[in-house]
Amino acid sequence: MTATSPSGGLDAAETAALGPHATAFADRLARLVSGLSVLPDKPEETPASALRALWHLAAGRALSAHAALEQPLSPLDAAQAARLDELIARRLSGAPLAYLTGWQRFMGLELMATPAALIPRAETEMLARAALARLEEDPTVRSPVVVDVCCGSGNVGLALAHAASSARVHGSDLSEAAIALARDNAARLGLADRVEFRVGDLMAPFGAEFDRQVDLVVSAPPYISTAKMDSMAPEIVGHEPHLAFDGGPFGVRILVRLIRESPRLLRPGGWFGMEVGLGQGPAMAQLLQRDAAYDRVETVCDAGGAIRIVLARAAGG
Repeated sequence: MTATSPSGGLDAAETAALGPHATAFADRLARLVSGLSVLPDKPEETPASALRALWHLAAGRALSAHAALEQPLSPLDAAQAARLDELIARRLSGAPLAYLTGWQRFMGLELMATPAALIPRAETEMLARAALARLEEDPTVRSPVVVDVCCGSGNVGLALAHAASSARVHGSDLSEAAIALARDNAARLGLADRVEFRVGDLMAPFGAEFDRQVDLVVSAPPYISTAKMDSMAPEIVGHEPHLAFDGGPFGVRILVRLIRESPRLLRPGGWFGMEVGLGQGPAMAQLLQRDAAYDRVETVCDAGGAIRIVLARAAGG
């Protein structure tokens, strides 16, 4: 049960508990409603959830936008109120909420979020859910081996390890800072004994001992074309790491590499799955269908009907 109304505003009990501070909440909420531009790929954030998260942070409680909706607010003293106004100003200037609080929820897990890695998106949960379904469809695989490429903060791999208690997960990322964050997240979640992360380019960190031994290769890679970078929201391009979303001149360079390089690792019947950008799904699905290394291709669409996840099974299973 949440401690607040579904909209993130104050319910009657909180209004009574805050007393005169309820007016301060309303005033600051009006400021965010009029000035905050909420991105569609971060649906967890609304003016109300942002205010609640920043209010908690000013009070000394760092919570994700989701978690902030689940905890009651407490009155702020003068110093905390001033701190809240500073945080609101930073948010309105474009600083991402998750970087301000240091937390982001993904697949029910509370993950640390820093500028070292892309903020986990709700749309990437489609990839994690689809990947988990592939792990669960073959009951003969007792201890699945998963490789998470371009792992960033570790969100997909950690979600799979948490949901599939027998899985062993290996992640890779080109960014040493992202890998350090992923390791911190694994340790905090108590998953470091089954999840390990390596620095390197795509499949390069995984040697011959992984050849044809992997049950699932999964990736939420960079897929934005370099030319589109300048037109992205300042909140993204001005704060989140470019390495995490710059997919080259046409945005598909890394997607194509993943398709070509994954078969080395996959056992017969193993699965490859990746997130793709808007408009890229049909072409990537066709590329997989023409590749003899795969014998089955599936897609997952978002609420608008666009393909956002492509999956393919390694031939020979």
